[in-house]
Amino acid sequence: MATLVVLGSGIMATALATPFTDNGHTVRLVGTHLDREIIDSIQKTGIHPNLQLKVPEGTEAYQLEDADKAFEGVDLVMSGVNSFGVEWAGEQLAGLLRPGMHVMALAKGLRADDEGNLEILPNVLANQLPEELRKQVTFSAIAGPSIAGEVAVHRHTCVTFTGKDQQVLDMWKELFETDYYHVWTSTDFMGIELMAATKNCYAFGAGFMHGTLKRLQDEKVAGWDSPYVNYNYGAAIFGQASIEMQEWLQLLECDPQTVMGIAGIGDCFVTSMGGRNVKVGTLVGEGMTFSEAKAKMPGVTLEGATCIVVVGKALKALTERGVVPAEKFPLLRHLYEVVGEDQAVDVPWKKFFGTHGDGR
Repeated sequence: MATLVVLGSGIMATALATPFTDNGHTVRLVGTHLDREIIDSIQKTGIHPNLQLKVPEGTEAYQLEDADKAFEGVDLVMSGVNSFGVEWAGEQLAGLLRPGMHVMALAKGLRADDEGNLEILPNVLANQLPEELRKQVTFSAIAGPSIAGEVAVHRHTCVTFTGKDQQVLDMWKELFETDYYHVWTSTDFMGIELMAATKNCYAFGAGFMHGTLKRLQDEKVAGWDSPYVNYNYGAAIFGQASIEMQEWLQLLECDPQTVMGIAGIGDCFVTSMGGRNVKVGTLVGEGMTFSEAKAKMPGVTLEGATCIVVVGKALKALTERGVVPAEKFPLLRHLYEVVGEDQAVDVPWKKFFGTHGDGR
């Protein structure tokens, strides 16, 4: 029997206790300073208030001040802190990890320097550790279409575990895989994490489909009351997103086929079906500026929008350096105009697809 200690008690980190404990293992959830009410609820009632489900048997909850106790005798660690707290999580782990431990990271996003060089979040997490300790700890990550509640109630879910060490990935797979939680592995660490981050950007754009339709209905534009929706619009956005995700892989010298799997367009599909990224994208599609839409969602973490700003600024820097041609990534560039510069939606349709369209 193995024990996994999880830093962060968000819904995905908690949901993943389900397949792990179903395999006969135990989980110790350690809340952050922002999770006190969640941990208190689990300790008193066994219910995660945001997931609205009981945590599985074999799961214990600890407040942050008890983290040392939770980490005692444990070699398996999961960082469940969201993308805004990765540096903080790394600082905490720097004092909790020991040589030989294995860390699984959940946060999705990217960081970039002034020259546009992109860094995946597991590396950002690792970089907070002292160099000598960092060399003695492995870092892996989970990517793929995973709605937390579906995992927690045993819905079929397919994911990719990624990292640099195949033996470590095989170990994680054996610990987590069940008859409903299906795991593949990939050592294309940068590529998988790049897909996991950029799909959130493009899912924001998927919201334009819903918002534009609502605006047409509100304004009673010709055909507004027809039974037809806006799938052609959404399909074009999704198609261009798929092309650009592959181009990101090529730019950063990753496996271009990674986009074709569950960590690429599979994850982009499920994220485009709903959630916070799509909701704010819908409001923008209705005619609001991003700042107006954001004000409608106070307290909501918009990781997709944040990633758009990071990648959009990086793209500008890479273009100025001559690394990326100005005609590349028209959709991501427009998403940055909408989010980073508060411009109105004006999808650059004629710039889409390149040689994947009519060859012009």
